[in-house]
Amino acid sequence: MNGKRIIIKFGTSTLTAGTPHISLARLFDLVRQIAGLRAAGHRIVLVSSGAVAAGREVLNYPELPRFIPAKQMLSAVGQPHLMGLYDQFFSMFKTPMAQVLLTREDLADRNRYLNARNTLNALLDQNIIPIINENDTVATEEIRVGDNDTLSAMVATLVEADLLILLTDQGGLFTGDPRHDPNARLVPLVDSAEIGEEIWASAGGSVSGLGTGGMFTKLRAADLARRGGTTVMIARGSDTDILLRLAAGENPGTCFTPVVSAIESRKRYLLSGMRASTAFIHVDEGAVRALKRNGSLLPVGVKTIEGAFERGDTVKVLSPSGKEIALGMVNYDSHETGLCAGHRSSDIEGLLGYTYGEEIIHRSNLLLL
Repeated sequence: MNGKRIIIKFGTSTLTAGTPHISLARLFDLVRQIAGLRAAGHRIVLVSSGAVAAGREVLNYPELPRFIPAKQMLSAVGQPHLMGLYDQFFSMFKTPMAQVLLTREDLADRNRYLNARNTLNALLDQNIIPIINENDTVATEEIRVGDNDTLSAMVATLVEADLLILLTDQGGLFTGDPRHDPNARLVPLVDSAEIGEEIWASAGGSVSGLGTGGMFTKLRAADLARRGGTTVMIARGSDTDILLRLAAGENPGTCFTPVVSAIESRKRYLLSGMRASTAFIHVDEGAVRALKRNGSLLPVGVKTIEGAFERGDTVKVLSPSGKEIALGMVNYDSHETGLCAGHRSSDIEGLLGYTYGEEIIHRSNLLLL
């Protein structure tokens, strides 16, 4: 198998196997498969629900009012318990992992988006499994993503994933609810640009009551991720070796094909953060050659700064002749970039007192014109 960037989302119903508690056997088997994918050369990001269910289990299923602070309390109790289980099981396969908690603000603000992207890319570069959950312990309604299906789709776009796998307690997307409709048929492929109203109508809500999602949120997440250039698979989490089979190209559930390419999606995002035409970075010929070879823009190649920009903005890169050669999302603002211009990357921390990385613009945040 060629190495892919794969986002895997576990729902609460998958981790509990339909019971009130975390199923250790199910969790171990899924971890085994993820370790196998990693060993095969794939880069894996896991988006995991289950913290609230784990909190209920730790506290022996208390009767609590249905309001946000109670859920936040359960999440605060359950998150370390759940991560402890992940750490125990992944260590059996000598697979390093890391915990990442996100809110909507982390993905909506360009500066924090860049921080999150850089952190996840650094973890993936070191072949570490990031385990992501929404930061329920502090998130208010205004900054919550709302469900981990949507969060996984946002993460897929963030790291430009090749594949998003949404595991559920159903075999995929059906024309009706197969638990109540004997005529419901599996929809194996959704490849039209727009998802038809009849498909949206067939998606129901959460049945187990343990999670916040359902088929509707998975359908919404699939539509979001495919518009970012990611292929999406919805499948049953209890099926034998389901993750290995999906990564190998099998389709036992429902496949959603991308609406646009990952490159086109990236271009749209970079353009959405474009600074006014008065903000430019002028570079030397060495930098021009490096960028054309798919390299990053390093401070040593920067000659001058024109205009003002903030970290996370998209600015134009100009050749010595004044030709626009690239667009890129900057790691440093205009003042910081000016201070580092012409210096080596190893000098950045000494010049600024801190560093956001060796590059003014990383190659993954840059598009040649």
